[in-house]
Amino acid sequence: MPKTIFYARVSTADQNLDHQVAQAESAGFAFDRVIADEGVSGVSTPLADRPQGKRLFDLLSEGDTLVVRWVDRLGRNYQDVSDTIRQFLREGVTIKTVINGLTLDGTPSDPMQEAVRDALIGFMAASAQAQAEATKEAQRAGIEAAKAKPGRYRGTKPSYDRAKMETVQNLLTSGENVSATARATGLTRQTVLRIRDRPEEAEAALARWGL
Repeated sequence: MPKTIFYARVSTADQNLDHQVAQAESAGFAFDRVIADEGVSGVSTPLADRPQGKRLFDLLSEGDTLVVRWVDRLGRNYQDVSDTIRQFLREGVTIKTVINGLTLDGTPSDPMQEAVRDALIGFMAASAQAQAEATKEAQRAGIEAAKAKPGRYRGTKPSYDRAKMETVQNLLTSGENVSATARATGLTRQTVLRIRDRPEEAEAALARWGL
């Protein structure tokens, strides 16, 4: 019997497994099993080297479906993500994303469809790495800004935490517009715009409040 597995990569500092599972279920996904890695970097640790991620290569076979919130859960390194996705597709595994409801499978009906699919894989893998690099830089700038004025009033507490900020960035990177992202996260359009346009300020606010 074909099976569906939901895989989550959870950073203990800014992610939550229950949130990822609930988000998938609310989007209409049902799965037979949930597998998660906690506290594992998507940049430096390939999926095949993670304690739980490497199990996917043994558990998934032709006809099975792998569900992830977005491709950045598989990794944030272009080469690793694109190689991993293509390996699963060659083995007959279908990959589905919760964000935007994308479906990738290994059975395109003609070369043009295959080329479009491969271009999409490359774009998503590149976006995952680019976002990781941008987030790291924004965090560094935000922390430095907060440290530069240690005695300054912290201002209003942000209406988002680090997990929600990453969700906003994922949605925007995957093509959602500002209004749709605001509705999906429960934030105002102004907050979403601030996270999009001034990530270093958004990070500084989190740093000042220790979030």
